[in-house]
Amino acid sequence: MKTSARLLSLLSLLQARRDWPGALLAERLDISPRTVRRDVDRLRELGYPIRALKGPDGGYRLDAGTELPPLLFDDEQAVALAVALQLATTTGAGIEEAAARALNTVRQVMPARLRHRIDALRITAVARPAVRPNPQADSGVLLALSAAIDACEVLRFDYAPAEFDAPPRRVQPHHLVTWGERWYLVAWDLDREDWRTFRADRISPRAPTGPRFTPRELPGGDVAAFVANRFQGSDGSGDWPCRGEVILDAPAAVVRQYTRDGIVEELGPHRCRLEMGSWSWPGLAAAIGSFDADIEIVGPPELVTAFAHLARRYEAAARSITTEARPTP
Repeated sequence: MKTSARLLSLLSLLQARRDWPGALLAERLDISPRTVRRDVDRLRELGYPIRALKGPDGGYRLDAGTELPPLLFDDEQAVALAVALQLATTTGAGIEEAAARALNTVRQVMPARLRHRIDALRITAVARPAVRPNPQADSGVLLALSAAIDACEVLRFDYAPAEFDAPPRRVQPHHLVTWGERWYLVAWDLDREDWRTFRADRISPRAPTGPRFTPRELPGGDVAAFVANRFQGSDGSGDWPCRGEVILDAPAAVVRQYTRDGIVEELGPHRCRLEMGSWSWPGLAAAIGSFDADIEIVGPPELVTAFAHLARRYEAAARSITTEARPTP
């Protein structure tokens, strides 16, 4: 193997795992331990921070340096990286331009066979329509939050909108999550003595951080379930707080198209059973009413009460419009 090809193979091996015994590297490359030492020195001259490991067998480790050196990717890694960079436009982290430049850099150095695969894999990332555009979270803020989470240090920050001269929030940061194309910080609020979720685009961190803390156990232990429960208004059971069942005079295939997490059972060509949940009983009744079909309530009684409540409210709203539209005698 030529020296240049051998150096690339050595670099690829060093990137694949943390520590490599020198004898194992020599065996994998089919060279002597002395040649391994010389090749490691050549890579160091090119800027790769390779540290020698002490011990009976010795070995090498590719450490982090002051600058990012050229990296090697296998075919699967290169394709995965290209896909992730194309999807970066919907992260809400304010990295769209940087992701586009990174994708262009990766594409230029790809072998022709991979470049053709990436060019054929054109992904259009479509964000969910919103009444108002989701504000972008500052990438510097996301890095600051991540650093505090990793170091287990108390975080102080201003949270907008806030009253004039409001004291900064003091929290023990635990997780950084995305939900609905927005970034949130999950943290234990020291002043309110409760778990809270904070929108990252409203956070302005204060320096310094600290002191260090011992992480608390998140309720349920699963951050994804915890965040989903919080936004659903759930009590932590992993389900909507309000669930009901009705029969609709509508085809099951039509109802399924507009039901995100409901259970639809076909009862006939134009009749189906629907079970779904919501954060409140009136909210559940309103969601069921949006199907524009005759409704038979199966239960529970709270759903019946909610429909009656909405019926009175809608009737009053229609009566007020009719009264305003009536000509003056």
